[in-house]
Amino acid sequence: MIGYIKGIITFKSPAYVLLECGGIGYQVFISLNTFTKIQHLENCRLLTYMHVTETAHTLYGFADDLEKSLFTNLISVSGIGPSTARVALSSLEPEELQKAIVQENERLIQGIKGIGPKSAKRIILELRDKLAKGMDAVKISGQPDNTSREMALSGLIALGFNKAQAEKAIDNLLRSGENFPGVEDLIKKALKHL
Repeated sequence: MIGYIKGIITFKSPAYVLLECGGIGYQVFISLNTFTKIQHLENCRLLTYMHVTETAHTLYGFADDLEKSLFTNLISVSGIGPSTARVALSSLEPEELQKAIVQENERLIQGIKGIGPKSAKRIILELRDKLAKGMDAVKISGQPDNTSREMALSGLIALGFNKAQAEKAIDNLLRSGENFPGVEDLIKKALKHL
């Protein structure tokens, strides 16, 4: 198992990065939370989780221990796969998600794409006590960045959304006149409309 990768970022998007380490370029899938923290960096260290299936070996990267811990806890719940866990960590800050689970906020958890009422109840039932023990009140925030509509669109497509629906959601948000200081803000809002 690969615990972390430290190297040069040769490509980054809201959905994944290419991280060069020892002459090898690793494709590491990330959440918007991690993208926010590394978007201005040229080098970084990402904690990793390798998801192995019959057809693929996929690396997921995390900027900090809390996000990785939430990811591994989420995928331990029946019916929640890595893609849904990544969308959850892109829709909410790790602290928000942890708090929602501990406080049994089903409505907020159901607002995440791919999580219905039954899955939300299962997440709360299986993770509430476990996450309550590790509750951390530190707020993590990212730096805003002005990025293009295309970057937001590619991020949503990489998260598994239909291109036409993603374009419609982004265009509607941009026409609304609302201010989006960074691509992650635009994607988070779009996730709520998809």
